[in-house]
Amino acid sequence: MKDMDIQDLSDELIRMAAQGDAQAGEALYAAAHGFVFHVALGMAGNEDDAYEIAQETFIKILENLDQFKFKSSLKTWIYRITVNTALNTRKKNRMLNHRRVAFDETLESLSESPVERHATSASSAQTVQLLLDTLGDDQRACVVLRDMEGLRYEEIAQILRININTVRSRLKRARENLLLQREKYAL
Repeated sequence: MKDMDIQDLSDELIRMAAQGDAQAGEALYAAAHGFVFHVALGMAGNEDDAYEIAQETFIKILENLDQFKFKSSLKTWIYRITVNTALNTRKKNRMLNHRRVAFDETLESLSESPVERHATSASSAQTVQLLLDTLGDDQRACVVLRDMEGLRYEEIAQILRININTVRSRLKRARENLLLQREKYAL
């Protein structure tokens, strides 16, 4: 089967997957697994949690696909499930671990942008994750969807089910917080 993008999936294929057709379910997974993992990684900050979130997301997608009503795009619907799953996992991990992330010398290597779409080294990727960890879940979700995924404000509002002005406000506060953290820990 050739690589497909989520927008290439037909409504019929989605309906077939919702009815339990294994091949249709595989096509859905093949089309969506890359962006689901990328969003999960941005939200989780590490690959282990991202794999867990992605796996849980696909279980939820397949269990609830029959509830998809084609009122939004399938991609938006899947983004929403991924972000909600990631937020729930982060809350669960915080409650279980109560761990603090220590900032280290990698903060010096942060580029001008508070969040980079593609980190050029492991050090800058670690720096981005450390800074993202300083944000609350609401702000982090907006930053990941906007700055890492490149979604429009309208898409973010739809995915998070919030007002577009709330998206703008959260992004503004998040970026201010990221800049403060960068300045606070830069030597």
